[in-house]
Amino acid sequence: MSPFPQTPITTLTGHTGIVHSVTYSSGNSTYILTGCSDRTIRLYNPQKAAPTSSSTSAAGLVTKYTAHGYEVLSLAINATNDKFISTGGDKTVFLWDVSSAQTLRRFGGHAGRVNRGVWGGDGDSVIVSASFDGTVKLWDAKSHANKPVMTLDDAKDSVTDVVVHDAEIVAASVDGRVRSYDIRMGSCVVDVVGPPVTSLAVSKKGTEVLVGSLDSKLRLMDRANGELLRAYTDQVFVNTELRVRSTLGLNDSVVLSGSEHGMVFVWDVMGGECLYKLSHVDRKEVTTRGTHPVAAASKPKQHVVSAVAFCQSRREWCSGGGDGNVVVWGMGAGGNGNDG
Repeated sequence: MSPFPQTPITTLTGHTGIVHSVTYSSGNSTYILTGCSDRTIRLYNPQKAAPTSSSTSAAGLVTKYTAHGYEVLSLAINATNDKFISTGGDKTVFLWDVSSAQTLRRFGGHAGRVNRGVWGGDGDSVIVSASFDGTVKLWDAKSHANKPVMTLDDAKDSVTDVVVHDAEIVAASVDGRVRSYDIRMGSCVVDVVGPPVTSLAVSKKGTEVLVGSLDSKLRLMDRANGELLRAYTDQVFVNTELRVRSTLGLNDSVVLSGSEHGMVFVWDVMGGECLYKLSHVDRKEVTTRGTHPVAAASKPKQHVVSAVAFCQSRREWCSGGGDGNVVVWGMGAGGNGNDG
């Protein structure tokens, strides 16, 4: 396995609430886009931010985007880096122009907060949104139509996450189901997980899906037949109440997830063992021997690490937490690579 990036190289500051979403820009992954409960979106260049070891506050802010009236829950950048979408408590999908920091379109039609928005279709021609109202909606990003081109309403509770792979849409719900829609065939396949599902990530091959749920367990499932391939747990990994994102990294060799008590966990995909436990707040590796590392019961939202993202062009990743900071992790001096 490739060496894992576990050195905090910079901290991106400025938010005043829980960072719900972090994502790298497309291509060379030069920039990091962040969305927060403080209703703002920030675009950073982490290479121009101060090192974590520096006593000065981190710089690197490129642009601040302000249009949301409620918390920002998700972000997605298109392939050409000139547009991105954001969703949140406004019940609206915002389409942004990156350079002007202005909204180009606003898609309204959901009856509850929009938990997730992603790109789909040829040339990012479609936007897919998942909402607390129990629906997934498809929007035409190229036309000027304001109504969704399709609504999927099979879920019995809030749809918490959605991913698009080719012509398939995979949606996660609090009803404990993962639904896979083949748009071309008009079919829907349902996999029963059990506990509320809050996070999805599809492997690069598209044959597996990583499922995060509110039973402090991550599951890698076969997309073809719904078979459980591997489960990832740890005695101090906690995710029972809050939405926590998880993802695959290093060419799908590791599973990365935040938690509700200020830590990020890293598992080996094949073996299932927990490789690292890293503190987002203290920015160090944590050694735990059956004890809870952070006394977070009194103020859990201040300790949650709800967002993680892997860089696709180098061995680097970032974590966003309830402290309002985004920590960028890398290989340290002379340890950069290109197998993220």
